[in-house]
Parts: sequence; C-alpha cells; structure tokens
Amino acid sequence: MAWDEWEQLKAQSAGRGQAHMRLNHVPPDGGGGGNGDLVVYQDDLGAVGHEANILYDDVKSQADIAGTGNGSTAQAAATLKSHGFQTGGALETTVEMWTSQVKAVLQACAHISDHLDYTKKRHAEDDAKIGAVLRGSDGSAASVSQLDEYFK
Repeated sequence: MAWDEWEQLKAQSAGRGQAHMRLNHVPPDGGGGGNGDLVVYQDDLGAVGHEANILYDDVKSQADIAGTGNGSTAQAAATLKSHGFQTGGALETTVEMWTSQVKAVLQACAHISDHLDYTKKRHAEDDAKIGAVLRGSDGSAASVSQLDEYFK
C-alpha cells in the first residue's frame, strides 16, 4: 500500500466520524438459546486432549529431528559439510531451526494434552463438591439461573 493511499484511507475514516462499538447481546425477548448455565462436557475435553496426544506421537515419530535416529537431513548436512559444500552449513542451520520449531510444537501438544487432562479431572471434582453442597428441594442440583436469583 503506497503512503498516499494510506493517507487517503485515514482521511476517509476520519470523515465518517467517531467509531462506534456494538456489543452482541441476548435479545430482550429472551431468545438466543440455552438456559444460562455453563456447560462443559468432559468428553469434549478428553477428546481434544486425546487428539493433542495423538498429534504429539505422530509428529515425534515422523518428524525429521536432528539427534533422534531419524534425522536423515542432519546426516545429509554433515556429509555435505564434510565434503566442503557450503550447502551443508546452510542445511545444518535449516535443520537446527526445524528441530527447534518441531520441539516447540511437541511441547505445545504436551501442554494442551496435560492441561485438558487436568481440567477434565478438576472439573469432575468441582462438580462433585458443588453438587454435594447445592441441592434443590427435590435433591437435584440447583441451576445457575436459580442461583442468579439470590444475587438480584
């Protein structure tokens, strides 16, 4: 984008007046679905954690990472470098960057999997504690909408 075009766009924007923000909201007629209760399905948490674990295993077993036995690119870089090819050094740098990036993805997958496993377990524990404390007159758990009435 050329500087003149940028200045023109800024002037057009300023000519429109103040920017306004509109927040989405539930319509006054109560539409929008749901009953106001937060719902987290443990199966969903477990499924995402499981997929992160599968991705971790797949990346770890298939990625060409230096120093893991299947680092054929690192071996090629070393061979090229030993024969005096400058490409060997460049390929070695590429392998280092690739290895760093793959390890970052592996760490992210591990954190996601571990965190969701922890969240799933913690959510179940919290549900049990809250359910034991908050019961309706018929023995069922009180909904968030019922609890909300206490704060009005």
